[in-house]
This record gives sequence, C-alpha cells and structure tokens, in this order.
Amino acid sequence: MPSQKVLEQKQAVVAALTERLQNSVAGVVVSYKGINVADDTKLRKDLREAGVQYTVVKNTLLSRAADNAGLSDLNAVLEGTTAIATSTEDHVAAARILSKFADKNKEFKIKSGYLDGAVIGLETISSLAKLPSREVLLATVCNAFNAPIASLARALQAIVDNGGVEESLAKKAAGADAAEAPAEA
Repeated sequence: MPSQKVLEQKQAVVAALTERLQNSVAGVVVSYKGINVADDTKLRKDLREAGVQYTVVKNTLLSRAADNAGLSDLNAVLEGTTAIATSTEDHVAAARILSKFADKNKEFKIKSGYLDGAVIGLETISSLAKLPSREVLLATVCNAFNAPIASLARALQAIVDNGGVEESLAKKAAGADAAEAPAEA
C-alpha cells in the first residue's frame, strides 16, 4: 500500500491530467518505444512550437484521468510505453506532427486519440494529419472570398483604362451601328 504522500501526489497528477484532457480540443496517444534521445528532443521541439503539450504518462494515471474526462474508450490502448500530446487550440497539429514522425520512425506508433471530447480511431487521426494547418485553411477561404472582388476590381479598372463608362458605351454602340450598316445595304 503506497504511503499517503505518494497517494496524494498521484491524485494531484490525475487531477491535472484530467483538467488537461478536458481543456484540450484534441489529443493523440502514442507508444514512444524505440526512439532515441535526439529524435525525441526534435519531436518535442516541433510539438512545442505548434502549441502542443507532450508528456510521457503512466498508463494507470492516464486511465483514471481519461475516465474522469469521459474518454474511457482510450483505456483499451493503454499498455506498454505511453505518451500523450494535447492541444488547446489546434485540432490537427498533434496528429499532423506525430503522424509525420511515425512515418519516419517505424517503432513509434500512434495508438489512439480524441477530438472534441470523443475518442477517434487511427483512420480519423490519419485524415486529420493530412489536413493543412489552420493558417493555410484560413488563407484558402480568404482567397475564395477575395477572388470575385478582385475580378470586379480588374473589370472596373479596365473600363476606366478604356476611357470611362460613357466612352465605352459609345464605342460599343458605334461598333454595333457599323455592324448593322452593311447588313441593311
């Protein structure tokens, strides 16, 4: 039986982990077995730069935290070495970075994950990993909204460059009159 002090420390870790799971929009559970220190350091740096919190956790502590957070379906994959990456803002950052890392390191495995409070499978994580970053998606949407406005601006500029609306209409009417004149003769 663990001492009271150890028990309190474990309860504090579970409480902090539960809060982390509840406050994050997405998370990925991985098996980090077989990676060296240099690769682990680079992975942690990439995750930190993306705003993703990555920690190695004991399976029993993560299991209790997952139960408390309503993610008890994660318990099925909690065996062996386990680390969890969570993000409070970006839904795809953890999946994208960890999937890319797993492709390069065959021993490193993605176990499962969650998105907006629901446990997701490997297929969904793979799909998330293929999505572009939030900034790229926003730029694409802005470009889609901007394209018709830019086309209108170019059309208006072309009219101005041709001498204005009245002159363009007069040229068009003169061209139509000239086209009709030979037809009448």
